[in-house]
Amino acid sequence: MPTNIKTSPKNPARRSWQVAHTLQVSFQYAWAGVLYATTTQRNFRVHLGVGAIAVALGIMLRITPLEFAVVGIMIALVLTMELLNTAVEAMVDLAIGDQYHDLAKIAKDCAAGAVLISSIGAMFVAGWILLPPLVHSIAHLFI
Repeated sequence: MPTNIKTSPKNPARRSWQVAHTLQVSFQYAWAGVLYATTTQRNFRVHLGVGAIAVALGIMLRITPLEFAVVGIMIALVLTMELLNTAVEAMVDLAIGDQYHDLAKIAKDCAAGAVLISSIGAMFVAGWILLPPLVHSIAHLFI
């Protein structure tokens, strides 16, 4: 380890280059990323909210465990894509700073496109699984 770098648990920036030495530290790093995205990324919060609504609807409509698993996987996929999009944007910004570069635009646009495609897929799945029982429940209110 270089002698000019002092590591400290209170200064995570000084140890960002280190590999997690325990499973607990590894999970702490992972949760730090999720918390960062939650506090700084509006779209991550939007997807969290939409995911929570989908889970609430699933509970209310009493969808099957298999349907719940599919909805849960889609929620996880979209949130994962948002985290990866945030990571790509941070890496590109780190590499090029405030300069413009065509390849940086491509990287950021493709990462955002991955979020878009996963979100469309999640809406399709949610519509396929949640919409029929929702329509059925609403219809019973008027019959």
